[in-house]
Amino acid sequence: MAHDASLAVFSEDGLEWAAHAERYSRVKNDKDLNVEIINEAMQYGTPDIVYFYEQPWLKKSRQLYSQQYTLLKKPSPQQYLAQCLNPAPQVKTVNHHLSHAAYGYYTGPYTKALVIVIDSIGEWDTVSIWAGDDGKLKRLWRQQYPHSIGIWYSAMTQRIGLKPQEHEYILMGMAAIGDKERLYADIKRDFIEQTPTSYHPFTTFKRNCHRGCLDWRPDLNSVQDYADIAAAVQRIYEEIFVELCRSAYHMTDGKYDSVILVGGCALNCVANPLAQLFFKNVHVPANPGDAGSAIGAVLAVKQEFMPMDHAYLGHNIKGEYPVEEILHELKTNRITAVAANRAEFGPRALGHRSILADPRGDDVKGLVNSIKQREDFRPFAPAILEEHADKYFEGLTGPFMQYVATCKEPSAFPAIVHYDDTSRVQTVPRSNTSGFRKLLERWYEETGCPMLLNTSLNVKGEPLVNTREDAQRWSKQYGVKVCLPN
Repeated sequence: MAHDASLAVFSEDGLEWAAHAERYSRVKNDKDLNVEIINEAMQYGTPDIVYFYEQPWLKKSRQLYSQQYTLLKKPSPQQYLAQCLNPAPQVKTVNHHLSHAAYGYYTGPYTKALVIVIDSIGEWDTVSIWAGDDGKLKRLWRQQYPHSIGIWYSAMTQRIGLKPQEHEYILMGMAAIGDKERLYADIKRDFIEQTPTSYHPFTTFKRNCHRGCLDWRPDLNSVQDYADIAAAVQRIYEEIFVELCRSAYHMTDGKYDSVILVGGCALNCVANPLAQLFFKNVHVPANPGDAGSAIGAVLAVKQEFMPMDHAYLGHNIKGEYPVEEILHELKTNRITAVAANRAEFGPRALGHRSILADPRGDDVKGLVNSIKQREDFRPFAPAILEEHADKYFEGLTGPFMQYVATCKEPSAFPAIVHYDDTSRVQTVPRSNTSGFRKLLERWYEETGCPMLLNTSLNVKGEPLVNTREDAQRWSKQYGVKVCLPN
């Protein structure tokens, strides 16, 4: 009902299925549910109760405060659901930041951990810190609207000509080609009132960026200006993030050596590894943004651990993962695609809805960017057999592509390194029983290379391919073979 609508289905046995509305409507970041996603969810049975990831009346009080009067007329979750289902089950609401925290904590690997939530806004909260102990979550601190790190980052995304609430990852990528010094002082002076300290976690802003900041410095309008803005914004975000982690650590007297990062800002994979400055263990789940709260809202009520070591929860293209066909295409053409088995729940393609390529070719990066209709500077991620990751990358890595690490041999793998020789690494462990693990093992046997370029099976502005029919249409339209199960 805001952006990136999603559904999850639970039974008495646990989580059965979870998916994004956009994959069915084919509308990027679709805020509404649709008949197709509801029908697939109903295949698991008629719901007894629905949990919603916000408390609407509390949110309306903030909208009234911010003079967003037209939004006050939006239907309640119960009214909205009645438009989709007849009869509509009962709807119970859960605090937005609690939904984020519960998703990260109860699906994560640690029973004792701090949880830091950073997003644009929930009802009122924009940042919160939680303690997770033996299955219970307790909020320790929160920051509220209008002071929002996420809103400011989105406003700066819009300022450089990109789409807010969608293209923040492009700003993050642009930062590597900009001058992080040139506009750093100007942006801090004009926007930042104070940043966190060891004992003061608040970030306060000189202006409310909720309606954007397009009026800021209209003289800055060249491509290089935009790259320099991106570099400074990313640098400031990283500084704020580090100090927020420091404050969370000191707030609890260093009693926690693990931290879980959630909220839309947890998709900032460049900043995320910096949490290691204070915490031994860092975890970011597969879908830390609002869509993941379809799971989090339920777990906030159930308060049960449900560790997730994969994100294959969505629509199922049934059949055997086409390992040998993919291998043949890669060896013949160096690039192919796959749509097989259950789709990934989250923004990253993790081998079930992926374009795959040999990471060693000098021209591969440009070729894939051309196919995906993306800017030339945009980087691609490697998927690597987990046991080989330390040989090729230095830094934090994980199964959900939520951290960047430095490539030790960038000249050998030009297709998967950014301008600063970093890569957003996906490790594929032996516990991953999908065909993607088998493919990487076979690729390694044949080539001696334990990784593949792995990027989402879509083009810019389009959701990931979801169904067999989507894959066939995409292959015909863009001229890349999509390997499907038999």
